[in-house]
Amino acid sequence: MIENSEIRKAYSELQKQLFYLIPEKWDRIYLYASVEEKMQGLETGELFFYYFPKGILKKNPVNVYEIPNKFNLNEEEYIKLVEQLYNEIKKIRDIFKKYNHRLWSNLTIRIEGLKFEIEYNYEDLISSNYSSIDRHIIWKYFNLKLPLEYFTRKEKKIIENYINENIYFKPDIETYTESIYKNPVRRIVDYNKEKQHEQFVQQTDLQTMEKSAKEEFEEQRNTYKIRGKKKIKRLYEKEQEKKKTKTYVEQIEEQRDAVKSQILKHL
Repeated sequence: MIENSEIRKAYSELQKQLFYLIPEKWDRIYLYASVEEKMQGLETGELFFYYFPKGILKKNPVNVYEIPNKFNLNEEEYIKLVEQLYNEIKKIRDIFKKYNHRLWSNLTIRIEGLKFEIEYNYEDLISSNYSSIDRHIIWKYFNLKLPLEYFTRKEKKIIENYINENIYFKPDIETYTESIYKNPVRRIVDYNKEKQHEQFVQQTDLQTMEKSAKEEFEEQRNTYKIRGKKKIKRLYEKEQEKKKTKTYVEQIEEQRDAVKSQILKHL
């Protein structure tokens, strides 16, 4: 098993690519990939992965190839990203070649909790009695821990045959385990960027309208306060003016009272 900075860097990059492709919070991830060398050094193979969404009610695994439809993604662009992920896996195989390590035919990645586990399998896929579809079914049963009831009658038969044929067979595998990549990774939540932006704009417009209405209300309220104060002030001043300004009759009466008062004093 190769364990150096180069392979660990490849594992970290692989994890980042994998996390990036999942558009929601997840609980567990399981990935399978195979690489077969054909004529003239041509490498072919397959890749699929499943994740279990985080949440009590979300028990069913989500297939990578269902993600574009499930989350309204551009399928063509998304598949290109999956291909980039597969290229990262082939880079790991190139590192095995570089260090003259025995080459694996397929691998399984399990990410559970904070643990990243990669299992290298050295079985001969070309001479296998099982097709690619058969292996996919068998892999799902053993790795996703799905009950037999989950599978069709034909699929159950494939699983049962495999178990019976390999009951005493010890698989030729190597396993590497480490903690998962801890740096934050941006998920592909940009898939709905337009919709999110539209929602954000609508929300912003609503907030702007509310703010404008509130400011207008405050302005009117302050205006009414000022107008009210001015009105009260005018009424008060008017009253004061009334007190200060006396009619001609009142002035005569005052003078009469004053004269009357003077006469009474001299009696």
